[in-house]
Amino acid sequence: GTVRTSEASATPEIVFAVAADLAAYPQWATGVATVEILETDAEGRAARARFEVDGFIKRITYELVYDYDAPHRISWRAVPGDDIRDMEGYYEFRPRDGGTEIVYALRVQPAFVIPGFLRRQAEKQIVQAALRGLRRRAEEQAGSG
Repeated sequence: GTVRTSEASATPEIVFAVAADLAAYPQWATGVATVEILETDAEGRAARARFEVDGFIKRITYELVYDYDAPHRISWRAVPGDDIRDMEGYYEFRPRDGGTEIVYALRVQPAFVIPGFLRRQAEKQIVQAALRGLRRRAEEQAGSG
């Protein structure tokens, strides 16, 4: 898997709220074409969602099941499907000098054949793009609040 960290000037609460708002991902998350919320939890957050993502090779679809520990952590796991055999990851949000240290971990096992080095490369790019997008979006939200 891949683990990366980033720092945002927004508070953990704001970064958590942005990361938990799956329906808005197509507005800021690189490659995310559509998100459909299939189930919500007692707090109204997405417990299960279907993503369509423009991948390296083709557009892929997968469903993720989510777990929340506000405002510290969001974790997810894929429901095995046609495109993704296994995927799990998490965001962690740690207070840091009035802002947030964001940790993102991701492990992806596609259901289609792809050389290992390409898969690792894809994983890295996904993680870096996601962190960049999340940080930018959270800082925008913090600024407009």
